[in-house]
Amino acid sequence: MITVSKEDYLKAILEAESEGESVISATLAHWLKVSPPAVTMALRRLKKDDLVKVDKDGRVRLTSTGRKIARKLTLRHHLIERMLSEVFGMEWYKVHDEAERLEHAVSPDFEAKLLTKLGSGKACPHGNLSELDSPASRRRRGLELLAHAEAGKNYIVSGIYERDRQLLEFLEHRGIRPGAKLQITGKHYDHTLALTTESGKITLGLPAAERVWVRVASS
Repeated sequence: MITVSKEDYLKAILEAESEGESVISATLAHWLKVSPPAVTMALRRLKKDDLVKVDKDGRVRLTSTGRKIARKLTLRHHLIERMLSEVFGMEWYKVHDEAERLEHAVSPDFEAKLLTKLGSGKACPHGNLSELDSPASRRRRGLELLAHAEAGKNYIVSGIYERDRQLLEFLEHRGIRPGAKLQITGKHYDHTLALTTESGKITLGLPAAERVWVRVASS
């Protein structure tokens, strides 16, 4: 039986992989905000159900069955975020947390209705695709992290790490949201960036800049 807890673990593994992380028990404890013993017990159950494999070095990998479940849940989460934004007008920085609560309650029938209503292929309100992108995949599509962008150039925000509500609100208040235009006016020795956004001139630290993907604005 696939419980809510098992679904959460499988999705967390897939999401962490998409962020380029090597997934170990400590990764899951951090992502899911649970204790290391709880992760150990959960992984034991997931291994028994042939949903994950744990390598000798402790790396956790999804089996083909586990990956299929995680991808299905990820798509459902994506559709719910789009529904909340496109149908109900919920603010982009609020929809992730709401979708986390709703994703386990959506039936296959309702999910199919959402897909018919919203269509496929569009990004979520955070600018991210339903098929989770790895950093390498994003770079192949011409995107780069704001932290690595060049001073003196204009950029458009493509996607933002969506699993930190405080970060999303922080960026929103500074005019950094998907589709927003910004100019990098300077890069400082302490790795902070001087930016001009629709909110004016701001300074952004490295931790936040490493959570924002941008593309060069066409002239």
